[in-house]
Amino acid sequence: MQDQTRAKVAVAAQESNDKRSAFTLPLAGAALILALGALAADAQDVGDDGLIRTYGISTFGELRYGPDSPHLDYVNPDAPQGGEMSFSWSSGSFDSMHPYSRIGRPAVLSSIFFEAMLEGTADEIGSAYCLLCEEFAYPEDRSYVIFTLREGVTFSDGTPMTAQDVMFSYEILRDEGLPSFRANIPNTIASAEVIDDRSIRFDFNPEAPLRDRIQTAGGLPVFSQASHEASGLAFEDSRLDPLVGSGAYTLGEVEPGQRVVFVRNRDYWGDDLWINQGRNNFDSIRIEYYGDSLAAFEGFTAGNYTFRQESSSQAWANNYDFPALDDGTVIREELPDGTIASGQSFMINLRRPQFQDVRVRSALAHMFNFEWTNETLFYGLYSPVVSFWENTWMEAAGMPEGEELALLEQFRDQLPETVFTEEVYAVPESNPERALDRRQSRRALALLEEAGWVPGDDGLLRNEAGQTLDVEFLNSSPLFDRIINPYVENLRAIGVNASMNRVDNAQLQQRQRDADYDMITDHFPMTYEPGAGLRQYFGSLGADESLFNVPGLADEGIDALIETVVNTETREELDVAVRALDRVLRDRVIRVGQWYNDAHWVAYYDMYRYPAELPPYSLGFLDFWWVDADAEQALRDAGAL
Repeated sequence: MQDQTRAKVAVAAQESNDKRSAFTLPLAGAALILALGALAADAQDVGDDGLIRTYGISTFGELRYGPDSPHLDYVNPDAPQGGEMSFSWSSGSFDSMHPYSRIGRPAVLSSIFFEAMLEGTADEIGSAYCLLCEEFAYPEDRSYVIFTLREGVTFSDGTPMTAQDVMFSYEILRDEGLPSFRANIPNTIASAEVIDDRSIRFDFNPEAPLRDRIQTAGGLPVFSQASHEASGLAFEDSRLDPLVGSGAYTLGEVEPGQRVVFVRNRDYWGDDLWINQGRNNFDSIRIEYYGDSLAAFEGFTAGNYTFRQESSSQAWANNYDFPALDDGTVIREELPDGTIASGQSFMINLRRPQFQDVRVRSALAHMFNFEWTNETLFYGLYSPVVSFWENTWMEAAGMPEGEELALLEQFRDQLPETVFTEEVYAVPESNPERALDRRQSRRALALLEEAGWVPGDDGLLRNEAGQTLDVEFLNSSPLFDRIINPYVENLRAIGVNASMNRVDNAQLQQRQRDADYDMITDHFPMTYEPGAGLRQYFGSLGADESLFNVPGLADEGIDALIETVVNTETREELDVAVRALDRVLRDRVIRVGQWYNDAHWVAYYDMYRYPAELPPYSLGFLDFWWVDADAEQALRDAGAL
């Protein structure tokens, strides 16, 4: 953790240990969720059998790219291939190259080996195009889909991919994969059937939301069945020798906890596809692991790796004054970021008895002074995370009215009255000139007194049973101490028995898996077209089983709104339902929002190039950037590399 773990978000669509996105399409735009809906007029063809046949699909609007598109608009189709992209990782270690198991800690990008039937883009919301498939077909009622594999798809070991490999991948993820796969796949897919070597049919549960059906089937990663059987391991077992996939990169070098290198598959089957033009440009991708962010920064200035996405405002404001930057060897830039805020927050563990009352949680929220933190520690560079869909048109605002109010009224008996009688929940702005805002302190104390917490003789707040109000912040980053410590002091000033416990990354991960924490920093990475995945983040069924539901939220009103979102059929209906859900989630105060900004902070050795216009939903430095060979050689001649 750092000021803002935006580096994690930047590679979330490609990094292997991002287990929070069960059906993320490999190497797609980071925040895109694929779903089923209306098609562009030229995207579909209805055959004599009544099936709609298509190369791509869009949730609510038209596809941006036609069947004869030469390449994606945001790439340089003439980008040269070669060179290396190298960057660092300092948020934990790794001991596995298997991203679909809970055993072990997978390396960053260890899902890079695998592809899916469908591929998203970084300049559209909710569009998907055939990657492994040549086409897919489905009836008007969307009761099933048939994917037809492209001819010539091979795994990286040269063996052909068949529909049986697709079937194997589906079945083993359903039966032995991560809990998110085991929960979501059966809810959507009733069964699958291999039709022939290149065709597979997925039949959907009638109750499954229409928007999530093809997304679920088309987004599953495909592994080589033969490679798994030859390994002699159970699917759940941790492994450093990864399963064989069909992707553009294979494993080159691995040193557990220190380094991992991926190398281009020179015989990659998909090089000539239109959707791959101008992409996968590096001969190798190297990730260097460091014990902490300070060591990682020193590694960058020493030239041990060549691309850095900065996540600390303090470092961004103060540390970029080393000689390589001054002489132009290193470029420092702020590039636009049009994605939803990551939802980084202090998560409150609702499984703890002292946090059952929403007034207690609201009091905790009042005592985090974002304004002082931003001005004093972050150089005024950030904005607060308030909405779960921050920086989008789906944020709830003011009082509920119109269609949103009508929707909420349907569930009035399951929702708190405050949803209808008060403006959407947001903590009032604090005084930026001092860490402890006395007005916020008075508000927080009033809420706590209403909830039955009163000062004892020792000044600590106690309930009727004489128990203190204990709040432990679990933290693994020294850089985060400066954010948490003032928050702890604010809470202690009003009688909360608050403390910070710094642990190593392994302890942090294990305690998070065991739900053994009071407050912890994590993310709610929402999407522009939310669907069934909301059940994993906020649904009652995921409160005790899902790694995604960090606060342990279980609320029947929220469950009902989630199902409404999942079953919407138009963009307008979805927007209304999401705003209603955002309003109710904020009312429950399950987190204390932190911060975000709308720029990527990057520094890199002056040999990397990128297209003139970046897409709105991805920085794409691992996807469509490239190396200028002449500039690289100049750096080598100067001794910079």
